[in-house]
Amino acid sequence: MDDHGFSCPISERPIHALFGRTGRPMERPVNPRARLDEPRKIPNLLIGSGMTRKQSDAQGLVLSPLNPYDASTYEESSASDPSVIDRVKFVLDWHTMSLRLGDDAPDFTAATTDGEVSFHDYLGDGWGVLFSHPADFTPVCTTELAAAARLKGDFEKRNCRIIGLSVDPLGSHREWASDIEETQGQAVNFPIIADHDRNVSTLYDMIHPNAAETVTVRSVFFIGPDKKVKATITYPPSTGRNFDEILRTLDSLQLTASHKVATPVNWQQGDDVIILPALTNEQAKELFPDGWDEQKPYLRVVPQPGR
Repeated sequence: MDDHGFSCPISERPIHALFGRTGRPMERPVNPRARLDEPRKIPNLLIGSGMTRKQSDAQGLVLSPLNPYDASTYEESSASDPSVIDRVKFVLDWHTMSLRLGDDAPDFTAATTDGEVSFHDYLGDGWGVLFSHPADFTPVCTTELAAAARLKGDFEKRNCRIIGLSVDPLGSHREWASDIEETQGQAVNFPIIADHDRNVSTLYDMIHPNAAETVTVRSVFFIGPDKKVKATITYPPSTGRNFDEILRTLDSLQLTASHKVATPVNWQQGDDVIILPALTNEQAKELFPDGWDEQKPYLRVVPQPGR
C-alpha cells in the first residue's frame, strides 16, 4: 500500500484516485506560467516506475518551461504502461485547460487598489465582470479603464460589480490611476487587482503565450450570481474592448437567465427576441399568451418579456 492508501497499480486506479472526488488533482496544482525558471515536478501519485524518461519523450511529454511540470523529474524504469502515459497526458491537459462556460468561477483573495478583495465576497449575490489588462501605463488600457469607470453606474443598475486586473504591483497601479484621471478626465472608481505574481491570471488562463508571453490578453469574464462563468470575450493586447458590447452581452445574459428566450443578431435592450426552440407551442402559449410571429417552426419572434 502506498502513501495514498492504494495497493493496486496506478493504471488500475479509478479516475477519482488521480483527481479526487471533486475532479481536481489531489496533488497541489502548480502555476504553469509564473516564474518560468522555477523547477517543476510531476507528482509521484501520477508518475510511477511504469514510465521511463525515454518513453515519455517518445510520447511527446518533454515539457517546455510554459508547462506545469519538468520532464527531468521522470523516473527511469525498464517497463512502461500506456495507460499511465495517457493519464499523465490528461493531467497535463487539465492543468492548462481554460475555463469554459458553466464552470465555477475560481475564488481568490488579492490585493487591489481598493484594499484586499475576496472575489466571491466582492461579487455578493449579484453579477460580476472581471477584465484583464496587459500592463500598466499602456495606451489602450488607459482608455479602457476610463471607459469602464464612466459606465460603473450602468453596471450597478444591472446589479453587476466590475473589477479589473493587471500584472503589475499595487504601487504601479496607483501611479497609473493618476495618469488615467489626468489624460482621460475620469478617475478609476472600481478595484484593480495587483496580479504581479500571475496567480489570478493563471487561474483564469489570461496569459496566452502565443499572443504575448509575459502579459495578459484582454480577457472578459461574466460571472453569474451562482458564481459560474456565463460568458467570456477575449481580445488581443492591440485591440481595445467595446464596453457597449460588454453591457449588451450582460443584458442578454440577464434576460435569458430569467426567460425562455434567446437574443438575435445585433439585439439591443427592448428589441424583439426569439422563443427557445426547445419549447413546444403548447409550452410557449403559457409563457407568451399574447402570441408570437412564427416565421418558421424554429423561429418564433416575440416582444422582449418585461418591457
